[in-house]
Amino acid sequence: MPELARQYNRERNQYNYENYYRSSDVSYRTYTRTPQHQAYTQRVQQTPNQTRYVRRRVDTKKVQRNQSIHRLISISLVMLMGIFVLPKGFEKFAKPMFTGTPYKNVKVDYQNFLSPTANYLSNHWFLGQNSLQGVESKKPQMTSLTEGQRLTGLESQLQNLAAMYPSIHPGIYVWDYENGNYADVNADEIFATASIIKLPVLAELFRSIEQGELTVYDEMPLTEYYRTEGSGSLQFKAANSTYTIDTLARMMITESDNSATNMLMAKLGSMTDINRAIRNWGLKHTGVQTWLPDYEGTNHTTARDMATILYNLDNPNFLSVSSRERIFDYMGHVHNNRLIQAGLPAGTVFMHKTGDIGKMLGDAGIVFAPNDKKYIVVILANRPHNSPLGKEFIVKASEIIYNNMTN
Repeated sequence: MPELARQYNRERNQYNYENYYRSSDVSYRTYTRTPQHQAYTQRVQQTPNQTRYVRRRVDTKKVQRNQSIHRLISISLVMLMGIFVLPKGFEKFAKPMFTGTPYKNVKVDYQNFLSPTANYLSNHWFLGQNSLQGVESKKPQMTSLTEGQRLTGLESQLQNLAAMYPSIHPGIYVWDYENGNYADVNADEIFATASIIKLPVLAELFRSIEQGELTVYDEMPLTEYYRTEGSGSLQFKAANSTYTIDTLARMMITESDNSATNMLMAKLGSMTDINRAIRNWGLKHTGVQTWLPDYEGTNHTTARDMATILYNLDNPNFLSVSSRERIFDYMGHVHNNRLIQAGLPAGTVFMHKTGDIGKMLGDAGIVFAPNDKKYIVVILANRPHNSPLGKEFIVKASEIIYNNMTN
Protein backbone atom coordinates (compact mmCIF):
# COMPACT_ATOMS: atom_id res chain seq x y z
CA MET A 1 0.00 0.00 0.00
CA PRO A 2 2.73 2.50 0.70
CA GLU A 3 4.26 1.78 -2.73
CA LEU A 4 0.97 2.45 -4.45
CA ALA A 5 0.62 5.66 -2.49
CA ARG A 6 4.05 6.83 -3.58
CA GLN A 7 3.31 6.05 -7.25
CA TYR A 8 0.02 7.88 -6.98
CA ASN A 9 1.71 10.91 -5.50
CA ARG A 10 4.30 10.97 -8.27
CA GLU A 11 1.67 10.84 -10.99
CA ARG A 12 -0.39 13.52 -9.25
CA ASN A 13 2.63 15.80 -8.85
CA GLN A 14 3.61 15.35 -12.47
CA TYR A 15 0.08 16.13 -13.61
CA ASN A 16 -0.08 19.25 -11.44
CA TYR A 17 3.38 20.46 -12.55
CA GLU A 18 2.62 20.23 -16.25
CA ASN A 19 -0.78 21.86 -15.90
CA TYR A 20 0.76 24.67 -13.87
CA TYR A 21 3.59 25.20 -16.30
CA ARG A 22 1.34 25.26 -19.36
CA SER A 23 -1.25 27.53 -17.73
CA SER A 24 1.24 30.08 -16.33
CA ASP A 25 4.02 30.27 -19.00
CA VAL A 26 2.19 32.07 -21.77
CA SER A 27 5.39 33.13 -23.50
CA TYR A 28 6.52 29.56 -23.76
CA ARG A 29 3.22 28.49 -25.28
CA THR A 30 3.37 31.40 -27.68
CA TYR A 31 6.93 30.55 -28.63
CA THR A 32 6.37 26.87 -29.14
CA ARG A 33 3.10 27.30 -30.95
CA THR A 34 4.42 29.84 -33.48
CA PRO A 35 4.72 28.01 -36.84
CA GLN A 36 8.10 29.61 -37.64
CA HIS A 37 9.70 28.36 -34.43
CA GLN A 38 7.97 24.99 -34.48
CA ALA A 39 9.81 24.38 -37.72
CA TYR A 40 13.15 24.61 -35.93
CA THR A 41 12.67 23.59 -32.29
CA GLN A 42 10.52 21.27 -30.18
CA ARG A 43 10.20 20.69 -26.46
CA VAL A 44 11.19 17.24 -25.36
CA GLN A 45 10.30 16.04 -21.89
CA GLN A 46 12.98 13.97 -20.32
CA THR A 47 12.08 14.05 -16.67
CA PRO A 48 9.29 15.69 -14.72
CA ASN A 49 11.53 18.63 -13.87
CA GLN A 50 13.66 19.11 -17.04
CA THR A 51 12.95 20.46 -20.50
CA ARG A 52 15.44 20.79 -23.38
CA TYR A 53 15.31 22.11 -26.96
CA VAL A 54 16.79 20.40 -30.00
CA ARG A 55 17.37 21.82 -33.55
CA ARG A 56 15.56 20.01 -36.25
CA ARG A 57 17.47 18.94 -39.36
CA VAL A 58 18.02 21.57 -42.08
CA ASP A 59 16.81 20.94 -45.58
CA THR A 60 20.29 20.70 -47.19
CA LYS A 61 18.92 20.22 -50.68
CA LYS A 62 17.08 23.50 -50.48
CA VAL A 63 20.20 25.27 -49.16
CA GLN A 64 22.35 23.83 -51.92
CA ARG A 65 19.80 24.88 -54.49
CA ASN A 66 19.84 28.45 -53.16
CA GLN A 67 23.67 28.54 -53.17
CA SER A 68 23.74 27.37 -56.77
CA ILE A 69 21.38 30.17 -57.78
CA HIS A 70 23.55 32.78 -55.98
CA ARG A 71 26.70 31.42 -57.58
CA LEU A 72 25.10 31.53 -61.02
CA ILE A 73 24.07 35.17 -60.51
CA SER A 74 27.60 36.17 -59.34
CA ILE A 75 29.25 34.45 -62.30
CA SER A 76 26.86 36.17 -64.68
CA LEU A 77 27.66 39.61 -63.22
CA VAL A 78 31.42 39.01 -63.47
CA MET A 79 31.05 37.86 -67.08
CA LEU A 80 29.03 40.94 -67.95
CA MET A 81 31.75 43.17 -66.44
CA GLY A 82 34.44 41.27 -68.32
CA ILE A 83 32.58 41.61 -71.62
CA PHE A 84 31.37 45.21 -71.46
CA VAL A 85 33.34 47.14 -68.75
CA LEU A 86 36.92 45.84 -68.61
CA PRO A 87 37.68 46.13 -72.36
CA LYS A 88 36.78 49.82 -72.33
CA GLY A 89 38.93 50.41 -69.27
CA PHE A 90 41.85 48.57 -70.82
CA GLU A 91 41.63 50.54 -74.07
CA LYS A 92 41.32 53.86 -72.27
CA PHE A 93 43.74 53.50 -69.36
CA ALA A 94 45.92 50.39 -69.39
CA LYS A 95 46.81 50.04 -73.07
CA PRO A 96 48.21 53.61 -73.47
CA MET A 97 50.63 52.89 -70.63
CA PHE A 98 52.35 50.28 -72.78
CA THR A 99 51.67 51.31 -76.36
CA GLY A 100 51.54 55.10 -76.02
CA THR A 101 48.76 57.52 -76.72
CA PRO A 102 46.75 57.01 -79.94
CA TYR A 103 46.93 60.76 -80.48
CA LYS A 104 50.39 60.93 -82.06
CA ASN A 105 50.29 64.69 -82.48
CA VAL A 106 49.93 65.18 -78.71
CA LYS A 107 53.30 65.31 -76.95
CA VAL A 108 53.57 65.06 -73.19
CA ASP A 109 56.24 67.25 -71.56
CA TYR A 110 57.14 65.06 -68.62
CA GLN A 111 59.98 67.38 -67.58
CA ASN A 112 57.56 70.27 -67.30
CA PHE A 113 55.20 68.05 -65.32
CA LEU A 114 57.93 67.03 -62.86
CA SER A 115 59.53 70.51 -62.64
CA PRO A 116 56.85 73.07 -63.55
CA THR A 117 59.03 76.05 -62.54
CA ALA A 118 62.17 75.01 -64.44
CA ASN A 119 61.45 77.25 -67.43
CA TYR A 120 61.64 80.42 -65.35
CA LEU A 121 63.35 79.33 -62.11
CA SER A 122 66.45 77.22 -62.71
CA ASN A 123 70.18 77.34 -62.11
CA HIS A 124 71.40 74.07 -63.61
CA TRP A 125 71.43 72.66 -67.15
CA PHE A 126 72.28 69.08 -68.10
CA LEU A 127 71.50 67.19 -71.31
CA GLY A 128 69.07 69.87 -72.43
CA GLN A 129 67.09 69.93 -69.17
CA ASN A 130 66.83 72.84 -66.73
CA SER A 131 66.62 72.20 -63.00
CA LEU A 132 67.04 73.89 -59.65
CA GLN A 133 70.10 72.66 -57.77
CA GLY A 134 71.19 73.54 -54.24
CA VAL A 135 74.60 74.56 -52.93
CA GLU A 136 77.09 71.77 -52.19
CA SER A 137 77.49 71.96 -48.41
CA LYS A 138 78.73 68.47 -47.50
CA LYS A 139 81.80 68.33 -49.79
CA PRO A 140 82.38 71.81 -51.25
CA GLN A 141 85.22 72.15 -53.73
CA MET A 142 86.47 75.33 -52.07
CA THR A 143 88.12 75.43 -48.66
CA SER A 144 86.41 77.72 -46.17
CA LEU A 145 88.37 80.39 -44.38
CA THR A 146 89.49 79.35 -40.90
CA GLU A 147 88.77 82.32 -38.68
CA GLY A 148 90.82 83.17 -35.61
CA GLN A 149 90.19 86.10 -33.30
CA ARG A 150 87.82 88.84 -34.31
CA LEU A 151 89.53 92.19 -34.81
CA THR A 152 87.00 94.22 -32.87
CA GLY A 153 89.26 97.30 -32.72
CA LEU A 154 89.51 97.41 -36.51
CA GLU A 155 85.77 96.86 -36.86
CA SER A 156 85.08 99.80 -34.53
CA GLN A 157 87.30 102.09 -36.59
CA LEU A 158 85.60 101.03 -39.82
CA GLN A 159 82.15 101.55 -38.31
CA ASN A 160 83.18 105.01 -37.08
CA LEU A 161 84.38 105.80 -40.60
CA ALA A 162 81.05 104.62 -42.03
CA ALA A 163 79.24 106.91 -39.60
CA MET A 164 81.11 109.84 -41.19
CA TYR A 165 79.66 108.80 -44.58
CA PRO A 166 75.94 108.25 -43.90
CA SER A 167 75.13 107.95 -47.62
CA ILE A 168 77.54 105.01 -47.96
CA HIS A 169 76.53 101.52 -46.86
CA PRO A 170 79.57 99.18 -46.79
CA GLY A 171 80.21 95.47 -46.65
CA ILE A 172 83.77 94.71 -45.53
CA TYR A 173 85.73 91.57 -44.82
CA VAL A 174 89.42 91.33 -43.87
CA TRP A 175 91.32 88.09 -43.21
CA ASP A 176 94.91 87.58 -42.04
CA TYR A 177 96.84 84.70 -43.68
CA GLU A 178 99.15 84.37 -40.68
CA ASN A 179 96.69 83.69 -37.88
CA GLY A 180 93.19 83.81 -39.40
CA ASN A 181 92.21 86.93 -37.48
CA TYR A 182 89.42 88.76 -39.25
CA ALA A 183 87.20 91.82 -39.34
CA ASP A 184 83.55 91.66 -40.39
CA VAL A 185 81.33 94.63 -41.18
CA ASN A 186 78.16 93.44 -42.93
CA ALA A 187 80.27 90.71 -44.53
CA ASP A 188 77.29 88.38 -45.09
CA GLU A 189 75.02 91.02 -46.59
CA ILE A 190 74.30 90.60 -50.30
CA PHE A 191 75.60 93.32 -52.64
CA ALA A 192 75.65 93.75 -56.39
CA THR A 193 78.97 92.50 -57.73
CA ALA A 194 79.43 94.76 -60.78
CA SER A 195 82.67 93.65 -62.51
CA ILE A 196 83.93 91.76 -59.46
CA ILE A 197 81.82 88.88 -60.77
CA LYS A 198 84.66 88.35 -63.25
CA LEU A 199 86.73 86.70 -60.50
CA PRO A 200 84.54 83.55 -60.30
CA VAL A 201 84.40 83.49 -64.12
CA LEU A 202 88.22 83.53 -64.15
CA ALA A 203 88.44 80.76 -61.55
CA GLU A 204 86.04 78.50 -63.47
CA LEU A 205 87.90 79.22 -66.71
CA PHE A 206 91.17 77.85 -65.37
CA ARG A 207 89.51 74.89 -63.66
CA SER A 208 88.02 73.99 -67.06
CA ILE A 209 91.48 74.34 -68.63
CA GLU A 210 92.92 72.00 -66.01
CA GLN A 211 90.18 69.47 -66.79
CA GLY A 212 91.18 69.52 -70.48
CA GLU A 213 87.98 71.12 -71.77
CA LEU A 214 89.93 73.92 -73.51
CA THR A 215 93.37 75.57 -73.58
CA VAL A 216 94.65 79.12 -73.24
CA TYR A 217 95.61 78.93 -76.93
CA ASP A 218 92.08 78.26 -78.20
CA GLU A 219 90.62 81.11 -80.24
CA MET A 220 87.22 82.78 -80.38
CA PRO A 221 85.87 85.29 -82.94
CA LEU A 222 84.34 88.56 -81.81
CA THR A 223 80.80 88.56 -83.21
CA GLU A 224 78.05 91.10 -82.75
CA TYR A 225 76.36 88.69 -80.37
CA TYR A 226 79.16 89.20 -77.82
CA ARG A 227 79.95 92.86 -78.47
CA THR A 228 78.61 95.00 -75.64
CA GLU A 229 79.02 98.44 -74.13
CA GLY A 230 80.62 99.44 -70.85
CA SER A 231 84.22 98.95 -69.86
CA GLY A 232 86.90 97.45 -72.09
CA SER A 233 88.32 98.09 -75.55
CA LEU A 234 87.06 94.94 -77.27
CA GLN A 235 83.77 96.62 -78.13
CA PHE A 236 85.64 98.85 -80.59
CA LYS A 237 87.50 96.03 -82.38
CA ALA A 238 86.73 94.75 -85.87
CA ALA A 239 83.97 92.21 -86.29
CA ASN A 240 85.03 88.55 -86.52
CA SER A 241 88.55 89.34 -85.29
CA THR A 242 89.85 86.38 -83.29
CA TYR A 243 91.40 86.29 -79.83
CA THR A 244 92.96 83.55 -77.74
CA ILE A 245 91.49 82.51 -74.42
CA ASP A 246 94.57 83.91 -72.72
CA THR A 247 94.04 87.33 -74.32
CA LEU A 248 90.36 87.39 -73.48
CA ALA A 249 91.05 86.46 -69.85
CA ARG A 250 93.70 89.16 -69.54
CA MET A 251 91.39 91.79 -71.02
CA MET A 252 88.55 90.66 -68.75
CA ILE A 253 90.64 91.33 -65.63
CA THR A 254 93.04 94.15 -66.50
CA GLU A 255 90.57 96.25 -68.56
CA SER A 256 87.43 94.79 -66.98
CA ASP A 257 86.27 94.12 -70.54
CA ASN A 258 82.58 93.18 -70.67
CA SER A 259 82.67 91.76 -74.23
CA ALA A 260 85.57 89.47 -73.33
CA THR A 261 83.70 88.32 -70.21
CA ASN A 262 80.59 87.39 -72.18
CA MET A 263 82.70 85.50 -74.71
CA LEU A 264 84.40 83.50 -71.96
CA MET A 265 81.15 82.73 -70.19
CA ALA A 266 79.72 81.46 -73.48
CA LYS A 267 82.83 79.34 -73.99
CA LEU A 268 82.30 77.80 -70.56
CA GLY A 269 78.64 77.03 -71.27
CA SER A 270 76.83 80.29 -70.37
CA MET A 271 75.79 81.75 -67.04
CA THR A 272 74.18 78.47 -66.02
CA ASP A 273 77.52 76.67 -65.95
CA ILE A 274 79.13 79.49 -63.99
CA ASN A 275 76.37 79.24 -61.39
CA ARG A 276 76.70 75.45 -61.30
CA ALA A 277 80.41 75.83 -60.55
CA ILE A 278 79.78 78.43 -57.85
CA ARG A 279 77.29 76.11 -56.11
CA ASN A 280 79.74 73.21 -56.29
CA TRP A 281 82.34 75.44 -54.68
CA GLY A 282 79.98 75.82 -51.71
CA LEU A 283 79.16 79.54 -52.06
CA LYS A 284 75.57 80.34 -51.10
CA HIS A 285 75.27 84.04 -51.93
CA THR A 286 77.11 84.50 -55.22
CA GLY A 287 75.50 84.15 -58.64
CA VAL A 288 75.33 85.41 -62.23
CA GLN A 289 71.89 86.49 -63.44
CA THR A 290 72.66 88.86 -66.31
CA TRP A 291 75.15 89.15 -69.16
CA LEU A 292 77.47 92.13 -68.74
CA PRO A 293 77.11 95.02 -68.39
CA ASP A 294 74.84 94.44 -65.39
CA TYR A 295 73.72 98.01 -64.74
CA GLU A 296 70.76 96.87 -62.63
CA GLY A 297 73.01 94.97 -60.23
CA THR A 298 71.30 91.58 -60.50
CA ASN A 299 74.60 89.66 -60.26
CA HIS A 300 75.30 89.37 -56.56
CA THR A 301 77.76 88.30 -53.87
CA THR A 302 78.86 89.00 -50.30
CA ALA A 303 82.19 90.24 -48.96
CA ARG A 304 82.76 86.87 -47.26
CA ASP A 305 82.00 84.86 -50.41
CA MET A 306 84.38 86.97 -52.46
CA ALA A 307 87.11 86.60 -49.81
CA THR A 308 86.62 82.81 -49.99
CA ILE A 309 87.17 82.90 -53.77
CA LEU A 310 90.34 84.98 -53.34
CA TYR A 311 91.68 82.55 -50.74
CA ASN A 312 91.11 79.53 -53.00
CA LEU A 313 92.86 81.19 -55.96
CA ASP A 314 95.96 80.66 -53.82
CA ASN A 315 94.88 77.15 -52.71
CA PRO A 316 96.85 74.31 -54.44
CA ASN A 317 93.95 71.93 -53.76
CA PHE A 318 91.70 74.12 -55.89
CA LEU A 319 94.00 75.38 -58.68
CA SER A 320 97.40 74.27 -59.94
CA VAL A 321 100.52 76.41 -59.58
CA SER A 322 100.60 77.23 -63.30
CA SER A 323 96.97 78.41 -63.26
CA ARG A 324 97.59 80.49 -60.13
CA GLU A 325 100.60 82.20 -61.74
CA ARG A 326 98.58 83.30 -64.77
CA ILE A 327 95.69 84.48 -62.62
CA PHE A 328 97.95 86.51 -60.33
CA ASP A 329 99.67 87.97 -63.38
CA TYR A 330 96.30 89.24 -64.64
CA MET A 331 95.22 90.53 -61.24
CA GLY A 332 98.55 92.27 -60.66
CA HIS A 333 98.07 94.48 -63.72
CA VAL A 334 94.55 95.84 -63.18
CA HIS A 335 94.32 99.33 -64.66
CA ASN A 336 92.04 100.74 -61.97
CA ASN A 337 94.30 101.56 -59.02
CA ARG A 338 92.10 104.28 -57.50
CA LEU A 339 90.28 102.32 -54.79
CA ILE A 340 91.92 99.98 -52.22
CA GLN A 341 95.31 100.33 -53.89
CA ALA A 342 95.15 104.12 -53.45
CA GLY A 343 95.14 103.59 -49.67
CA LEU A 344 98.25 101.37 -49.67
CA PRO A 345 101.80 102.70 -49.28
CA ALA A 346 104.43 102.46 -51.99
CA GLY A 347 106.04 99.07 -52.37
CA THR A 348 102.86 97.16 -51.52
CA VAL A 349 101.79 94.52 -54.04
CA PHE A 350 98.06 94.26 -54.59
CA MET A 351 96.33 91.65 -56.79
CA HIS A 352 92.67 92.48 -57.17
CA LYS A 353 89.54 93.14 -59.23
CA THR A 354 87.38 96.26 -59.08
CA GLY A 355 83.72 96.83 -59.89
CA ASP A 356 81.56 99.89 -60.58
CA ILE A 357 77.94 100.16 -61.73
CA GLY A 358 77.18 103.63 -60.41
CA LYS A 359 75.13 102.62 -57.40
CA MET A 360 77.76 100.16 -56.15
CA LEU A 361 81.53 100.54 -56.05
CA GLY A 362 83.84 97.78 -54.90
CA ASP A 363 87.29 96.27 -54.79
CA ALA A 364 88.52 92.83 -53.72
CA GLY A 365 92.05 91.48 -53.57
CA ILE A 366 95.10 90.17 -51.73
CA VAL A 367 97.61 92.57 -50.15
CA PHE A 368 101.34 91.70 -49.93
CA ALA A 369 102.89 94.25 -47.57
CA PRO A 370 106.64 95.06 -47.63
CA ASN A 371 107.03 93.48 -44.15
CA ASP A 372 105.77 90.14 -45.57
CA LYS A 373 102.33 90.65 -44.10
CA LYS A 374 99.63 89.12 -46.31
CA TYR A 375 95.89 89.61 -45.98
CA ILE A 376 92.65 89.50 -47.96
CA VAL A 377 90.49 92.60 -48.13
CA VAL A 378 87.05 93.03 -49.75
CA ILE A 379 85.16 96.33 -49.67
CA LEU A 380 81.74 96.69 -51.28
CA ALA A 381 79.97 100.05 -50.98
CA ASN A 382 76.45 101.02 -51.95
CA ARG A 383 76.31 104.74 -52.71
CA PRO A 384 74.21 107.41 -54.44
CA HIS A 385 74.66 106.95 -58.17
CA ASN A 386 78.29 107.79 -59.12
CA SER A 387 78.82 109.65 -55.85
CA PRO A 388 82.57 110.40 -55.32
CA LEU A 389 82.02 109.70 -51.62
CA GLY A 390 82.09 105.98 -52.40
CA LYS A 391 85.65 106.14 -53.70
CA GLU A 392 86.71 108.39 -50.82
CA PHE A 393 85.30 105.96 -48.26
CA ILE A 394 87.07 102.94 -49.81
CA VAL A 395 90.45 104.70 -49.91
CA LYS A 396 90.22 105.75 -46.24
CA ALA A 397 89.01 102.31 -45.19
CA SER A 398 91.99 100.77 -47.02
CA GLU A 399 94.39 103.01 -45.07
CA ILE A 400 92.80 102.05 -41.74
CA ILE A 401 92.93 98.34 -42.58
CA TYR A 402 96.54 98.44 -43.71
CA ASN A 403 97.69 100.24 -40.57
CA ASN A 404 95.94 97.75 -38.33
CA MET A 405 97.14 94.67 -40.20
CA THR A 406 100.80 95.66 -40.49
CA ASN A 407 101.40 97.22 -37.05
